[in-house]
Amino acid sequence: MVIGLAQQNVPSYGGQAVIEGVMFGGKQVTVTAIRRKSQEIEYFEAPRTEFPWVRALKKIPFIRGLVGLIEASANGAKHLNFASDRYSLESDEEVSAGPSRMQMIFGVAVVGILSFLFGKFVFTLVPVFLAKFLLGNWVPDGIAQNLAEGVIKLILLLGYIMAIAQAPIIKRLFQYHGAEHKVINAYESGVDLTVENVQKFSTLHYRCGSSFLIFTVIIGVVIYSLFTYDTLWDRVVQRIVLLPVVIGVSYEFLQWTNKLRDTPVLRYLGYPGLWLQKITTREPDDSQVEVAIAAFEKMRTRDTEMNKQGLVTTG
Repeated sequence: MVIGLAQQNVPSYGGQAVIEGVMFGGKQVTVTAIRRKSQEIEYFEAPRTEFPWVRALKKIPFIRGLVGLIEASANGAKHLNFASDRYSLESDEEVSAGPSRMQMIFGVAVVGILSFLFGKFVFTLVPVFLAKFLLGNWVPDGIAQNLAEGVIKLILLLGYIMAIAQAPIIKRLFQYHGAEHKVINAYESGVDLTVENVQKFSTLHYRCGSSFLIFTVIIGVVIYSLFTYDTLWDRVVQRIVLLPVVIGVSYEFLQWTNKLRDTPVLRYLGYPGLWLQKITTREPDDSQVEVAIAAFEKMRTRDTEMNKQGLVTTG
């Protein structure tokens, strides 16, 4: 998943992988393309509705990150449900033999942007208790405990992603994730979006939500170390209260690393996120890249049409 951020000259688009397809978001509309068993490509589009006060909040640094994630979660849920519904209709046998439809949606959500509605709290609070009860007698409170907590978070996060990555449906999801990145990389490089051209590009991207996940862990350790606590429950409450701060700072750091990705030395700041993407993306086949291109081109076409018609969707 790529998080859209403002850039100069080239419009910045975000997207995410869904079951057997890819979703891309424009200024006016979000579009998903999926591959049916018949090999036909089916589309789902939803106009973007944005309240004026939301638009205002998205211009404020450190607040815009949290607002953007909530908005992306709401928009992405529609497309995830569309893709999973179509998958269930065509793969009843596979679904009954494997994980339930709800389990599939949950697996997709935790890897993607929806993890910040539930998964972020789990990966924030569980390590607090584990660090205290497993290491409390050997590791002193304060910075040492925060570092131990961060290591546990990384282990849980990597373990979870690697575990679900063994499921065939998640492996294909990660391939579509790679196809999404390839299309955006190709578009931002200014080449024609053909399958042959797109396949030449990397499955890694600096603005990916996977990078965002890893940054929240690293930056969380730094921010939590700025505050003291007396009891375990003080620590838990502190983590909950500071979570929006961690998300806001991580979002800005993600934007910053994207701007510096062509700067020698400073480009390495984004490498932890790229390393995680080596797990959450896979090389797609030509058919999957074709679907990603179709979704992107459809989104661009509909966005242009709606802009010409002056269809600015506000609440």
